[in-house]
Amino acid sequence: MSQAENDQTQSRRDKLAALRQQGIQPYGAAYPKPQSIQALVAGFAEGQAVSTAGRLMAKRTMGKMSFADLRDASGKIQISLKQDRLGEAVLQLFHSLDLGDIVGVAGGLFKTRTGEVTVQVDELTILAKALRPMPEKWHGLKDVEIRYRRRYLDLIANEPVRQVFLKRAQLISSLRRTLEGRGFMEVETPMMHPLAGGAAGEPFVTHHHALDVDLYMRLAPELYLKQLLVGGLERVYELNRSFRNEGLSTRHNPEFTMLEAYQAYGDCAAMMELVEALIKQAAQDVLGTLQFTYQGQAIDLSVAPWPRLSFADTLAKLGLPPGSSPEQIQRVLQEKKGIKLKELTRSQLVRLVEELFEPKTHNAPLFVVDFWTELSPLAKAKTDNPLVADRFELFMGGMEVANAYSELNDPIEQRKRFEAQLAAHGPQAGDKRIDEDFVEALEYGMPPAGGLGVGIDRLAMLLLDQPSIKDVVLFPLLKPSQGTPEGPGA
Repeated sequence: MSQAENDQTQSRRDKLAALRQQGIQPYGAAYPKPQSIQALVAGFAEGQAVSTAGRLMAKRTMGKMSFADLRDASGKIQISLKQDRLGEAVLQLFHSLDLGDIVGVAGGLFKTRTGEVTVQVDELTILAKALRPMPEKWHGLKDVEIRYRRRYLDLIANEPVRQVFLKRAQLISSLRRTLEGRGFMEVETPMMHPLAGGAAGEPFVTHHHALDVDLYMRLAPELYLKQLLVGGLERVYELNRSFRNEGLSTRHNPEFTMLEAYQAYGDCAAMMELVEALIKQAAQDVLGTLQFTYQGQAIDLSVAPWPRLSFADTLAKLGLPPGSSPEQIQRVLQEKKGIKLKELTRSQLVRLVEELFEPKTHNAPLFVVDFWTELSPLAKAKTDNPLVADRFELFMGGMEVANAYSELNDPIEQRKRFEAQLAAHGPQAGDKRIDEDFVEALEYGMPPAGGLGVGIDRLAMLLLDQPSIKDVVLFPLLKPSQGTPEGPGA
């Protein structure tokens, strides 16, 4: 903290002490605020008595009148204080306030000569004294480090950022409404698993002291949700937090939000129809249109049908049919595409999909279909080709945003797939044995089903035109700063 900031902080603490000496409680109790500031402005009626509260954003004095701006989560409103209308104590209180203080006001509404809705203050109450000054140029805070580490300042200073997270909430609400309108039931499944499964990736490991066992933060809720299909819950979904102990990038945060939905008696085609309906409705609800721009790229969701490309056919044209040896895959990809895989794990092969197909997503969403079965251990194979899975991944704006398939419900085949996966890749962290509970559940009979996963953070990036996942996650994981810890995200 600079000397100037230290001086301002000390000044605020001195004002705090002065308020208490005057018998004023600087951290007040509940205050009557029957509606948001936005609703108050929208419902303006001349002379209407109102009560509202918010953060002090600006102060200005013009002769015997003073003005200030109050802001809440919905917007801002001007307040006016007249010297001949208020007592000396109220005026002294107002003049002692600092930007960032939270106050409540009561009075009547009027419009200024410029048409601005204003509260003529009759009562002024301090509700929270801000002891730290707002950052320099806080009306548009630009420092990315401060914005991510102290998201609360970002939300105070940058109205567009506030709108991003309000619209993210609208996006999630839209997804829920669409799913529930189609008969899906929202459920919750464990975030700590005895085995790491349900998706490719390196898990986070934790330890339960009472049971003296290691547990794994979930990679995906898939295996639990499919057990619910066995139990007779035919349409289920979960908006879940999942975790991957992997790198950070503009598209990856170790903790992320997924939507997973499962429909008994459905299949991959049903999930294709569902995800298109979900995304179209979300775009309509959040943006009011099916045409929008992501980082300069026009995207049109109204295109019908959304185009499709075959993974199996694309690889076959490179001379790589299903069942190609690891050495052949590495050699051909390096020679013909300049793609070098570090190792041939399922996770690396899934990343191959992004490198091959992301550049082909132009102005419309793209379904990549016909994945190799060996890349899809939980997916049902196509009836006419056991080496190709009935699966798709959805790409938009150069990013994978959804993954779906016809669920494998044959317990004997599922066990074979798990065994082959272990044999091919060896024991990895959290992947040292077959999930017997899941296989046992399948042995009781799971109906044919379609399953869908949607990356909520990436979908939010696309719809809200944000370049980084950090811009749509309130508290992204960051590299620890030097010095003392600085709270969430430090």
